[in-house]
Amino acid sequence: MHKATYELLEDGTFYGEIPECEGVWSNANTLEACREDLQDALEGWIILGFRLGHSFPIIDGVDLNVTQEVA
Repeated sequence: MHKATYELLEDGTFYGEIPECEGVWSNANTLEACREDLQDALEGWIILGFRLGHSFPIIDGVDLNVTQEVA
């Protein structure tokens, strides 16, 4: 979550996203709620990505991609 960016919008709500994880964003009335929603969005994005066999960006050396070894 340290890669997350947050912005206070004109309507007084907070927008957050993780730029390296396309489609992972949140918008909420408070910064804390935005952080919590963003974490939920990231968790859902990862779970769905595993189920659909998507590849993940490597962030700060963390690689969630599954590799298959050939016997």
